[in-house]
Amino acid sequence: MRVSLSWLQEYIDLPTTDVAELTHAFDMLGHAVEEVERFDAEWTDVVIGKVLRIEAHPNADSIRVTHVDIGDGQEHQIICGAWNFDEGAVVPVAVPGAVLPGNFKIDTIKLRGVESSGMICSERELGLGEMHEGIMVLDPAAPIGQPFESILDLPDVVFDLEVTSNRPDVMGMVGVARELAAWFDIPMRYPEIELPTEPGTPALQVTISAPDGCNRFVAREMRDVQIGPSPLWMTERLRKAGVRAISNIVDVSNYVMLETGHPMHAFDADAIVGERLDVRWAHPGEELETLDGSVRDLGTDDLVIVDDVGPTSLAAVMGGARSEVRDSTHRVIMEAASWNPPTVMYTSRRHDLRSEASARFERGVDPNLAPDANARACQLLLEVGGGSVLEGWLDIVANPIEPWVVELPLRDVTRLLGDRFDVDTCAGLLRRLQLDVTVTGDLLEVVIPTDRPDLTMAADLVEEIARLADFDTFDETVPTGPAGGLLVEQRRARELHRLLQGQGLLQAINLPFVSEEELAAFSDDGAVSDVVTVRNPLREDQSKLRQSLLPGLLRRLRENRNRGAEVVALFETGRVFYARPWADDARVPDQPTRLGIAVVGPFGRVGLGASPAEADAATALGLVSAIEQGLGVRIERSTATAAGYHPTRTAELTVDGIAVGYAGELHPDVADLAEIDARVAVLEVELAPLTASRESVQMKSVSTFPHVDFDLSFEVDMNAAAAAIASATGAVSALVERAVIFDDYRDPTQGLRAVAVRYRLRAPDRTLQADEIAAVRNEMIEAAAAHGATLRGAAG
Repeated sequence: MRVSLSWLQEYIDLPTTDVAELTHAFDMLGHAVEEVERFDAEWTDVVIGKVLRIEAHPNADSIRVTHVDIGDGQEHQIICGAWNFDEGAVVPVAVPGAVLPGNFKIDTIKLRGVESSGMICSERELGLGEMHEGIMVLDPAAPIGQPFESILDLPDVVFDLEVTSNRPDVMGMVGVARELAAWFDIPMRYPEIELPTEPGTPALQVTISAPDGCNRFVAREMRDVQIGPSPLWMTERLRKAGVRAISNIVDVSNYVMLETGHPMHAFDADAIVGERLDVRWAHPGEELETLDGSVRDLGTDDLVIVDDVGPTSLAAVMGGARSEVRDSTHRVIMEAASWNPPTVMYTSRRHDLRSEASARFERGVDPNLAPDANARACQLLLEVGGGSVLEGWLDIVANPIEPWVVELPLRDVTRLLGDRFDVDTCAGLLRRLQLDVTVTGDLLEVVIPTDRPDLTMAADLVEEIARLADFDTFDETVPTGPAGGLLVEQRRARELHRLLQGQGLLQAINLPFVSEEELAAFSDDGAVSDVVTVRNPLREDQSKLRQSLLPGLLRRLRENRNRGAEVVALFETGRVFYARPWADDARVPDQPTRLGIAVVGPFGRVGLGASPAEADAATALGLVSAIEQGLGVRIERSTATAAGYHPTRTAELTVDGIAVGYAGELHPDVADLAEIDARVAVLEVELAPLTASRESVQMKSVSTFPHVDFDLSFEVDMNAAAAAIASATGAVSALVERAVIFDDYRDPTQGLRAVAVRYRLRAPDRTLQADEIAAVRNEMIEAAAAHGATLRGAAG
């Protein structure tokens, strides 16, 4: 929001114009100043003059000889090539010695044999606009002989404010003035609206068939309007606000939007077929040519204004070419309406039509401002375009919105802000914001006007009190209250993050939006189910909510590789989404939290002590081991296949007998889809089993008796789970201290696979005897047989 200081002072008598003090005030009010721009006259010695006489040039037909009064009691002869003015016109005059923008110096010269002492200037020559077909013709009441900049409010300062999305009331000059009036505790002035009318009622009929998209529709009819340029004071204010002047009716609409914060729209009344407008949702197959000349295909989620032949405007976003105001327009329908903010946001983004108007409607413009904003626009158009306004007007209210009451106990203020505030102080600060406050004991009942949708609870009012009390005046204090801390799951999640960072991974935080192709890549046979679709996506190709963290991580891998990174190792913890009820809250989609990892390039083999090698399935499984050891969680691995993973280089991971995810290597087809020309190590698991509370480690005495080590080699099926065999054989006796797989030999040509396990046996209270060792060994062989494994070399 660009705020001109000179324009702002029309509504408020500021106690200071110091830029630093005003910047501090805006910052404390919560409207950060992003930039301060200074406007100065870009010329010297340009004065206001009056054309007394015009004569033909004796030696040229395309230029004329003018005699101009510049207030010094003399007539100045100036040659001018513009023909858009007559005798009596008041104009800007650059006198000899003047310097115009671009260091263009003005001297007394001869043009076709006739002396010219100065120059009558156009907008472009003064750097005030692009119009150069004619010179600037000023208000006849402009003071002759005065510096031209004196009627332009120059010099001036413009503050570019960052207005948060919950403050639609500060998207207009009046709202900004109201904020500063509260800060400095001074009165303010509202625009005076006096609208003369003539008898009559508009023939137009308005209906709202889509009350879920439009709250209110206000319309007035104006007749005999003369379309033309706007006065200089208006075009200058628009220029400083970053808006280009077009014509008086368009400029008035923009001016009222910038002044009040309520966007306007003007229709050519004679172009409305059937003298009827209806607000409804677009029908399939409908089209609309908008003011920018584009023909847009409408969808059923687009809100439109229609007449008897179809859409004539894209509601709240852009008008239609068929009903736009033209130079020939004399009958105007001035419209001010209140629209549903999410609908405006969806339509403007779907059609890529972001504008000053949509930025305001997306925040939620006060529906009860529409009548005054409409009257103000008609008042200004009468001033600059003439004509008349009919006495009757239309005000269709689909969803009445009334002020509401918020109760604020004093204890809520003192609890959050300290004991410096009593009930009278709080009431006084809130009244400075033009809120109606009733005090009963230590309770404040505050009536919230409809232009403040951000004030819905007591905490919001406490924030308002803190804003006006000046945040810088609060003492530094330590918050009081019951001691708290992180939950076990939160602590373990942080431990997991530190562990992965220690392994050389960087944390990524991705938006949850993905494409259908990315969803299908990690779905069995590409069949995607339980998908959550975003109604108003930022991009059409990312309109689904993710069911895996890997698509987002793969995008980050690709982007970093494209920027020259040889190795990229990322992890992310975040939610995935399914279109089924969530156990914690059935009103929203199921959204479990997961851990995802993706690594590409030469990465150290974690836990193996080897030099970096290209990331592959071993990298992912090494990270599993690091997680297992770091969090003290036993993670079983077994050969498996999973959508998106390599068919022979993938392991299913289980914790406490429950499958939690997969680790391995990315499928080459998915790598191609992600545009990554290298092998990628990937891992994705449910986070809850890893961070769940675990029993404390129980220490036990170390046996002082000798241990016994021996190896067994088993012939197993090519697809058997070696870890399951080691686990089963190691669990046959309490004497087994350790069972570790140290070799997994495969010969696909012979269909042969051998898994070798090293065991350690030890008793806590004695030296093991040969018969005890033999008995445990036999039990191991039987346990392995139960898993389809036979001891190598054993007789059939």
